[in-house]
Amino acid sequence: MQLVQAAVQHMAKLPNRAPRHAELDLEHFLPYRLSVLSNRISSAIAREYSQRFALTVTEWRVMAVLGRYPGLSANQVAQRTAMDKVAVSRAVARLLDAGRLEREFDENDRRRSVLRLSEAGYAVYDQVAPLALEFERHVLDGMPAKERGLLFRLLDRLDELEIRAESGTTHD
Repeated sequence: MQLVQAAVQHMAKLPNRAPRHAELDLEHFLPYRLSVLSNRISSAIAREYSQRFALTVTEWRVMAVLGRYPGLSANQVAQRTAMDKVAVSRAVARLLDAGRLEREFDENDRRRSVLRLSEAGYAVYDQVAPLALEFERHVLDGMPAKERGLLFRLLDRLDELEIRAESGTTHD
């Protein structure tokens, strides 16, 4: 028993050697910052179109992509938006059910289908797109044109660097 007490007293005198954990300063971690900003901006815009048109963020993104690039497959929409294929598939199903999308099957490959906004989809798109552009203008209003240009050049560069990093190629 004395031996155990002596060991406990000895251990108590030793400095705390708790293992250190990696530190991640989220306020200076680019993916976190971009994600938070994107979520805040998307949520602000979504409040308007979700109330008026019962659209989710994912559904609107699908519609926005197809409004700009009609005739894509659901997989191509997922690639363009970097959204989860399952989330895109569910959004497409809801939009088809709501009559906002039309699906056509490839004549050569019946497994492949392409999507387009329907007339009802364009009726919504033609109202939401200007709202989104107005919100973007409002957000960027406090930034001089020169800074906006720099921002978009930097975003393009980050996009390019992320693609390189993901593919494992070296930086220039």
